[in-house]
Amino acid sequence: MSAAENAGLRAAVAKAAAVLEEAADTGVPCPPVRGLLPEADVLTAYAVQRRHVERALAQGRRPVGRKIGLTSPAVQRQLGVDQPDYGVLFADMAVPEGQPIAPGRLLQPKVEAEVALVLGADLPHGDPTVADLLRATAFALPALEIVDSRIAGWDITIVDTVADNASCGLFVLGGTPVPLDRVDLRAVTMTLGRNGETVSTGTGTDCLGSPLTAALWLASTLAGLGDPLHAGDVILTGALGPMAVATEGDSFTAHIEGLGTVSTAFTTPDTEGTPA
Repeated sequence: MSAAENAGLRAAVAKAAAVLEEAADTGVPCPPVRGLLPEADVLTAYAVQRRHVERALAQGRRPVGRKIGLTSPAVQRQLGVDQPDYGVLFADMAVPEGQPIAPGRLLQPKVEAEVALVLGADLPHGDPTVADLLRATAFALPALEIVDSRIAGWDITIVDTVADNASCGLFVLGGTPVPLDRVDLRAVTMTLGRNGETVSTGTGTDCLGSPLTAALWLASTLAGLGDPLHAGDVILTGALGPMAVATEGDSFTAHIEGLGTVSTAFTTPDTEGTPA
């Protein structure tokens, strides 16, 4: 690639990042960004994502882990890819259980239930084994990921979602840690309810065959890029079933066998009667 082509690509990456940032800042979804990128491939999309991360770090936001997306074979086929993707989790994305999510905080939220792993040791090697991952993982938790898209109508390809930090929004972790020797993550079953009605079901095998397989892919990919996972990182390993649209007033509860339950609600806190 010539110097002029390189400069053009860098400008396009910066433009795509700016469009996504404006959508996030204004709350107005933007058109897909894939058309802005002359090399509309996954590597270019990750370059856009890195611009987002650099901006977030400059603003003082603290990274706390990663999320894995596109772990469903059906979704991979839909987007024409044969591997997952990842995005960066920041501390301000974590919503404590019991704290409502205010209307308008997200643009187009959808909820999915998944297994979260919390690391107790670094995973610096580019070829980690299952044994390495098991030793490095402090515990697992049930989790709700509230995905969001800055792109209007979720009109996305793999390029759009990767550029948009893998459609990260918020996440909620359950409160009871479970060591991995007490649960078979391949065999877990998941039920996600919205306002008391089941809207999604799945199993551990629906996440690339196992949430551990997804986590191994992430650990290997990041170590190969020189940006490995570290002790304390949260890994959202990917959806165990279809996502569900969230609107104001909705409440969600996920039960994952062997890990317990986790809940969240999209409501304004009730301050009526609170002393002034």
